[in-house]
This record gives sequence, C-alpha cells and structure tokens, in this order.
Amino acid sequence: MIKSLKPQRLVISNCRRNDQPALWSNFKTEQSSNDYINSLCKQNLFREALQAFDFLRSETHFRVNLSTYARLICACSSLKCLQQGRKVHDHLLKSNVQPDIILLNHILSMYGRCGSLKDARKVFDGMPERNEVSWTSMIAGYSQNSWGEDAIELYFKMRQSGLMPDQFTFGSILKACSGLSDIKLGRQLHSHVIKSEFGSHLIAQNALVAMYTKLDYIDDASTVFDHIAIKDLISWSSMITGFAQHAYELKALHLFKEMLSLGVYHPNEFIFGSVFSACNGLLNSEYGRQIHGMSTKFGLGKDVFAGCSLSNMYAKCGRIDYARTAFYQIERPDLVSWNAIIDGFAYIEDANEAMSFFCQMRHSGLVPDKTTVICLLCSCRNTSVLFQGQQVHSYIMKMGFNLDISVCNTLLTMYAKCSDLSYAFTIFEEMQSGVDLVSWNAMLTACMQHNQVDDVFQLLKLMHDSTNRPDEVTLTNVLGACAGLAYLELGKQIHVYAVKTGLVFYASSINGLIDMYAKCGALGNAQRLFNSMSNPDVVSWSSLIVGYAQFGYGEEALNLFRNMRSLGVKPNHVTFVGVLSACSRVGLVEEGCYYYHTMETDHGILPTREHCSCMVDLLARSGHLIEAEEFIKQMPFDPDIVVWKTMLAACRTYGNVEIGNWAAENIMKLDPSNSAAHVLLCNIYASAGMWDDVARVRKLMKRNGVRKVPGQSWIEVRDGIHIFLAEDRSHPHMNEIYTVLSDLWLQMVEAGYVPNQRFVSSEILLE
Repeated sequence: MIKSLKPQRLVISNCRRNDQPALWSNFKTEQSSNDYINSLCKQNLFREALQAFDFLRSETHFRVNLSTYARLICACSSLKCLQQGRKVHDHLLKSNVQPDIILLNHILSMYGRCGSLKDARKVFDGMPERNEVSWTSMIAGYSQNSWGEDAIELYFKMRQSGLMPDQFTFGSILKACSGLSDIKLGRQLHSHVIKSEFGSHLIAQNALVAMYTKLDYIDDASTVFDHIAIKDLISWSSMITGFAQHAYELKALHLFKEMLSLGVYHPNEFIFGSVFSACNGLLNSEYGRQIHGMSTKFGLGKDVFAGCSLSNMYAKCGRIDYARTAFYQIERPDLVSWNAIIDGFAYIEDANEAMSFFCQMRHSGLVPDKTTVICLLCSCRNTSVLFQGQQVHSYIMKMGFNLDISVCNTLLTMYAKCSDLSYAFTIFEEMQSGVDLVSWNAMLTACMQHNQVDDVFQLLKLMHDSTNRPDEVTLTNVLGACAGLAYLELGKQIHVYAVKTGLVFYASSINGLIDMYAKCGALGNAQRLFNSMSNPDVVSWSSLIVGYAQFGYGEEALNLFRNMRSLGVKPNHVTFVGVLSACSRVGLVEEGCYYYHTMETDHGILPTREHCSCMVDLLARSGHLIEAEEFIKQMPFDPDIVVWKTMLAACRTYGNVEIGNWAAENIMKLDPSNSAAHVLLCNIYASAGMWDDVARVRKLMKRNGVRKVPGQSWIEVRDGIHIFLAEDRSHPHMNEIYTVLSDLWLQMVEAGYVPNQRFVSSEILLE
C-alpha cells in the first residue's frame, strides 16, 4: 500500500478531503496513516511528510503514535522549520499521548536547532526526568545560537546533578567556550575532558583543536592535534585552518602536504579554501597555482567555496588574469563569491577591476549587500580613484546603505584617504545612523594621517563628552601616529590619560606605549614600561627590539632577542626586522645572514621585502657591495626604490661607481623625477673626480625639471613642533637661530674641525 501511495504524495497539500475520496480511502486506518508518514521520513522526504501531517491532523479520529511524532519532530529539525515544529508539538500536547524521554529530547533538540531557545528551555524545565541527552541537547542549543554563558552555566549544573558529560556534550561546550574567548575556562574544560572516559574520543579532541585555534592559542591546538591517535578529515581541516588564520601559512602548507602524503584522506573544499588562504597570506601565487591544479584533480575546480578562496588569492597576489579565470570556472557563483573577488581587487587597490566585477554581478541578477559596497569603497584608497569612490557613494545613497553604520564608517575612511579631511568630516557629521566608536577611531586615524594634530585633540575632547568613550583601539591608533611623528610630548599626555581611564591595563595599549616611546627615542621609558609587564608578548618584545636597533643600540637589541627566545616567545616578522637592523647597525654580517636564513627553516617566517631591504643594508653598509648586488639579483621580489636607494647610498660611501650607476638607473626607471638618486649619483661621480659625468647628470636634471628636494627636520619644544627646511628663513625666530648656528660653526673651527673637502665640493656643485 505504501508503494502505491508514493506517486500521489505531492498532491496531498493541495487537496481537501472531499475532493480526493480515492486518496482518503488509503488513510482509512490510523496505522496506514502513521506508516505512510514514517515511510516518507525514512526516505528523507520531510516536506512531503509534513504536508501529509497537515492534511490529516484536522481529522478527529487521526491519532499519531510516538514513533511518528518523533520522526515528524526530526523532520522539522532537519528543515529548521520552527513553525511546523510548533504545530507538531501543539498537536502532541492536545493528544492523549504521553511523550517519553526520547521524544522530549527530540523536541528539545528541534527547538534548539531552530533557534527558539525559550521554547527549548520551557520543554527542558518541564521534563519529569532528564538524561545525558537532555542536558547535551539543551547545551548544544545554547552553543549553536551563541548563548555561551547559558551553555556554560547549564554544563556545570549538569555535573552537579551527578550526570557526566559525554563526547557530544564536550563538543558543544567547547564550542560555546570558543565564543566567550575565555582561555582560562577553556583550559578548565580541557582538564575535564582528560579526566573523563572520553578524553581520547575523536569528537572531543577535534573540539579542543577548534577551541584553541579560535582562542588564538595555536600552540595548544597543535599539541592536542599531535596527540590524536587516528585523525579524521575534521582534525586535519581544523588544524590547517587554524594555521592559515593565525599567519602560520607555511605550517598550514606543510601540514597539508603531510596529510596528502598519508594517502588516506581526500581534501575537501574547506581544506582547499584554507590552503588557498595560506597562499594568500604569503602572497605567493606559485604555491597557489600548484594547489589549484590539485583541487581540479580532486574534482573541486568548479566548487563555490574553493573557487571563491582561489580567485580571492589570485587577485590579492596581483594575478588578475588567473583571478578572472578561477572565478569564471565557478559553476554557480553566489553573492559570497562575487564579494570575495571584489575584496581581492580591493586588497591591491585595483578600483577598476573591482568596479568591473561589481557591474558584472549586477547584470547577473544578484543584489549587492553592504559587504559588496564596503569592498568597493576599500578599493578606492588614493586620490586618482576619488571619482569611482564618489560613484559608489551615490549608489549607497540610492540603495539606502547610508543607514548602515559600518558602510558609513568605511565611506568616511575612503574620503579621508582619497581627499582632504573636509569630505570625511561632512560624512561624520551627517551620519544618519549615528556615530559609534569605530566612527570616532576612523576620524582620529584620518586626522593623524593628515598630520592634523590639533584636530586630534579636539576630537578626543568631543569624543570624551559624547556617549562613546575612547577604547584601547583609540589609544593604539593615536599612539601609533605619535610614534610616526616622533611626537613624544603628545604621547606622554596620552599615557597619562590611559592611566586615569584604566586603558593602560590592556595589552594592546601597553604595547602601543612601548612602541611610541621606542620610536620617539625615549628608550628608558619604553624599557621601564616593558619591565612592568607580567607577561610581555611577541609584540612587546618586537617593539623594544626595533626601537633599540633603530637608534643604534645593536648589541642591546640582540640581547633582548636572545632573552626572548630563551623564554620561549616565538618571534614574528617584525622581530626579525629589528634583529636584522641591529646586525646592520653593529656590522655583524655573518650573524645577520644566519638569522635571515633561519627565519623560514626554524621559525616558518617567509622573508618579506622589508627583510630583504634589511639584508641589502647589512651587506652594503659593511662594504660587501658585490654580495649585496648578488642578493638583489636573487631576491624573490622585484626590488623597490628603498632597496635601490640603500644600495646607492652605500656606493657613495665606498666610492663604487659601477654598482652606483646600476642602482641609480633602476631608481630612475621606477621614479624618473627622484631627486635623491640624481644627487647621490652626482656625489659618487664628484668623489671619483668624474666631472664630465657630474655635468651630464646636472644637465639631465635641468632638462627633466628635477629639483633637489630641500632637507626637512623638526624639533619638539614645549607644546609645539617646529619644522625647518634647508636655507629656510621663514621661522619667526630666524635671526636668533642663525646667530646660534654661526657661533657653533666658529667653535667647531676653533676646536680644529676640518670638513671633508671631497664631500663639500660635491655639495657645492648642487647648490
């Protein structure tokens, strides 16, 4: 009978009883009705089963048995259909059927999966008896819906009741702990897992790995992962994802390679997505290309999730053609896929490509969301694309996205980067959705980027008078700007404010203060603040190391690095910038080369352009110009202008005309109007007595309109900063300043100082 009814199941919901006498005859017994619904549920035809229930529940003589109620509740749970779930539950409550604990657990789980936690808790509190499944279902509902504190509270009540959690309970409660960002609680739960009989169960171990990665304790996650005897695909995926998300990209790739070498598991789209993200973090499209081929081999070339990460990776690596190809291979790109490719081009500030994909997305019929317009705005980060930014602004107003505060915050940041501050202040003042802390922080950062220090003070005062209070992000942004301007007095005032408001107790605030003091040259203040920390992290160590290296205290910087390593703190890429700079300052060439080569092998840190610049400076400054030249030729990046200027300056110091010519030519290719390259090259020629070449370069400068940029310096006195240019006579205290300079010069001459005539002559030529 069940087989004969199967073709008719789709018309049940559209028929009334009197319209289908033949069909109703098939439901003439309660057993046949229950059997039919159960059959549909067994075939995972949940919607059809619920349609049949809706058709039959109006019949007074139709009674549902326990097993059918359980299957209908499970159908509602699978579909996450709260409305139908309530109908089935109400029908149960009005019937004479007494639910057992199994059915009540199903109802509890259904309400949790559908997000109705009040209904779930009502069922839970009304249960005459509860078992482990009851508690676990309620905890899982809280965990799945981000009610972490309630989940934790219920977990401890469960333990007090005498019932012990199982692997599923641990899986849910560890997920809840991840959302609370409470590592102390996480370690306590970890101890519970170890003490229980489920400590070696794969579900519990995988949950521990996921928890530690989400709490940013990647070493603990790795330790748990290494102790898993038999790993499954979830274990590998969690650990690879954890490494990729926490900037351990090389470890993620090595782990992926290890998984493949075992030959047991086929990577899924989520693993490939994480591996592509790791390549993205390394900005290494070659790794990505190899893994791209592998994903195609495993049949995931058209997958939405993997393709989304792949196209984003290619775009962020600047491989535009590959990004397009990868994206167009996605079978049915969704809104997330379009946003990802637009975000990729926004990362490299390619507004034209971002706008092109935005237009294609609209033509495809998809409606952009706030993430789309935020990505578009992020692609507009300089004055040349202000017009495109204004077009996006018009679209935002037309579609009503200006009512979203996150969109408005991105909009004012875009205007701050693409134009003067007037546009940004206009957006800030007219935000209909109101300003939040992010808005204030964005404006403060914009003011510091435009060197509007007075506006920063005024904004801070206004912010303090508003409902929003400065937080550690505000403090970090302002201190970072103080460090960039070497504005020590302002930094000290911010420090006092942080102490008064309690913000100084945040690790990010202390690190910002250490960085500010170090970059302002107040190394004593930075060291005292560092010593006051109970557990300085890698940012604290790195800030101090870079500060000592920057001001020529190479040995102190290297000693700090050795102490840091002895305490087990793992260095990051900033740490090695400080270490390599320190080696350069004190001429430790061999030690610097050693640290450079161990970055990747021992610490998993891929050298960046900044590290390469430090190495060129290390070799060139110590006179190893040939070695520096060879290093530049084998660099994994195209040398930027900083590398070439470093090389050219060293050639001037050591009088190497040939390599100096090579460096200068490359600078002029990158920036033909760069005055520093012409000036340094002239000095090299003058030092070597090559006056014809000096004249040639000077004529070239005149023909191309290249003028020597006057030197600029500034000094902080009391409550202000005084800026000076070479031969500048605009300062109000000009006469007093030049009088003091003349006196100093006379004292130097009387003391026997004789200037280097070689450099004096070359500088005179450029006056």
